[in-house]
Amino acid sequence: MPQTGNELINTDIFSKSGVSEGMSVGDLGCGNLGYFSIPAAKLVGRSGVVYAVDILKSVLEAVSHRASQEGLDNLKTVWSNLEIIGATKIPTESLDVAFLINILFQSDKDDLVLKETYRLVKPGGKLVVVDWLKISAPFGPPMDDRTDQKQITQFAVDAGFKLLEEFSAGPYHYGLLFIK
Repeated sequence: MPQTGNELINTDIFSKSGVSEGMSVGDLGCGNLGYFSIPAAKLVGRSGVVYAVDILKSVLEAVSHRASQEGLDNLKTVWSNLEIIGATKIPTESLDVAFLINILFQSDKDDLVLKETYRLVKPGGKLVVVDWLKISAPFGPPMDDRTDQKQITQFAVDAGFKLLEEFSAGPYHYGLLFIK
C-alpha cells in the first residue's frame, strides 16, 4: 500500500503542540483516515473533544465510522469549507489546538483558511501547520500546488498568530507552530 503524505510526517505534533487530557482540538481538513483526529481523541480523553473538519461528507462519514469502531465518542465531525470565514460550526475561540496538516496545498485561499482558523483558536491556543516542502519528490502534489512556507507564515501572522517555531516534519514536509 502506498504511503500517504501524513504517514511521511515523522514529527510528534501532539507533544509539540501540547495536546493533553481535557483539551479541545480541531483537525481542520482531517482526511478520510482520521490520521490525526483519532490519536488526538485518545489523548484528550473523555473530558476533551476533537473536531474532525472536512469539506467532503464522505470523508467525515469514514472518520466517524472509525471513531465509533474505536469507542471514541469525543470525536465530532464538522462539515465545512474552511475558506469561508464563519462557516465552521465550532464555537469561536474554543480550540486549544488547531491542526492544518497537508491541506493548504489544496487551497488557493490560504489567507482565508488561516483567518478562519484564527477565529476558532482561543487566546493562548496553538496552531500547527504541516505541509509539503517545495522540493522535487516522486510523490505528493505537483510542485506548483505546494505552499510556500514563508507565505504561509506571513498569512498566519497577518491573521493574528505569532510564530513560535519552525521545524522539520520529515524529509518532505515543513512544520510551523504558532500561538494566538
